[in-house]
Amino acid sequence: MLSYSFLDDKSVPLYEQLYQFIRDDIMEGRLDTHSSLPSKRSLAKQLSISITTVENAYNQLVSEGYIYSKPKSGYYVSDIPTAPSETPRYNESSYKHVKTDSVTSEKEDRPEYYVDFSSNANDPATFPFSTWAKINREILSTEQTKLMTNSPSNGLAELRYAIAEYLKEFRNIYTHPDNIVVGAGTETLYSILVQLLGFNLTYAVENPGYEKIYKMLSLGNLKVKRIPMDEFGIIPRRLINEEVNVIHTTPSHHFPTGITMPVSRRNELLSWANTSDKEKYIIEDDYDSEFRFSGRPIPSLTSIDRNEKVIYMNTFTKSLASTIRISYMVLPDHLRDLYHEKLSFYSCPVSTFEQLTLARFISKGYYEKHINRMRTASRKKRDLLLKTIKSSPIARFSEISEEQSGLHFILHIDLGKKDTEFIEACLEKDIHIEAIAKNSFMINYSSIPLDRIEEAVKRLAGAAC
Repeated sequence: MLSYSFLDDKSVPLYEQLYQFIRDDIMEGRLDTHSSLPSKRSLAKQLSISITTVENAYNQLVSEGYIYSKPKSGYYVSDIPTAPSETPRYNESSYKHVKTDSVTSEKEDRPEYYVDFSSNANDPATFPFSTWAKINREILSTEQTKLMTNSPSNGLAELRYAIAEYLKEFRNIYTHPDNIVVGAGTETLYSILVQLLGFNLTYAVENPGYEKIYKMLSLGNLKVKRIPMDEFGIIPRRLINEEVNVIHTTPSHHFPTGITMPVSRRNELLSWANTSDKEKYIIEDDYDSEFRFSGRPIPSLTSIDRNEKVIYMNTFTKSLASTIRISYMVLPDHLRDLYHEKLSFYSCPVSTFEQLTLARFISKGYYEKHINRMRTASRKKRDLLLKTIKSSPIARFSEISEEQSGLHFILHIDLGKKDTEFIEACLEKDIHIEAIAKNSFMINYSSIPLDRIEEAVKRLAGAAC
């Protein structure tokens, strides 16, 4: 019998407390693997809480892979491998003094379409132009000395402090600002990482995955492998077979399939990085983790890493604009020290003006408000897309998957024709769409105006039927 005492704390919802209680019971072995959990109704009655509270907690546990469901049977505890458990070299108490005062390759001269379902650009209507302009003016009038001073190689302290505080509050990642390196996009950060980790290592990317990452690494004359995936994400045993040293992965929302890596696979991946006498690293690309539409955000790999094996990477191109080329990575302590020893002579590629603007945008709370507005706007787009597709002629021979997070989902269509024929038919109707596998197409809606969605689906249906 599950018995828990809830905190009288309105800042922590009941469903989240229940989720944490059950998760802890699972991870500490108090609930056996494959044992059944109480039904939603019986647990709600037992704990004197609503069925909705139990349902939300169970849904979050399912999404993170702690439990699984069987149709008409119920919920069961997942088989979760134990993660490596050395003492972390940094924690929350170590940095209490910290206070705050990628992506598909895009062709240049890309044609204009009525709707481009393959574009990762942002809808101009969602960008906070007035706030951004206000901060620009403030900085120009009050920060002349800083604007004329070169930034440290790893980025301005103001921006790194703001990012560290944001990561602590919203991704449960505790890091010192000195561990953060700011760069002008993924390309810059990867260039730094390769110099830091070494040119003689075997690097790997997910297959399917970011083609851009594969091309960048290959052009650097590095040994690069494509590692296949299953329904849970990257397959760890293939990393062993291919003798991989560094793997790039997107566990929170895989691109392009939309898969969320369950906690069991995350622990397997961490075990792979720790069970060898050779240096191994996981590059965690957390590119659109802000956009999850049900339950809590999925915990990052970095937040459960205890042995300095994960290099966290994120960007502001998805949350702000694809034209704002500001990304960052969080280095483990030993790589931070190596970076400052070997590479601190480099100049930061992001202008001081942009860094100051973004730092203030985050530290003044504008970024959090912007993310909330974007999440609301994106949810409206997604909901309208799903509703329109399900009520269109496409619904008879299509299926939608991985629509609960990120800014894209997968549309599977049993066409009865070649994918290339469907893509050509869409182009004739001024719709751009790309296949990620046979009869499977990515629907990226970040750049699509809300008022074009219904007409876009109508054109899609016309091309398919």
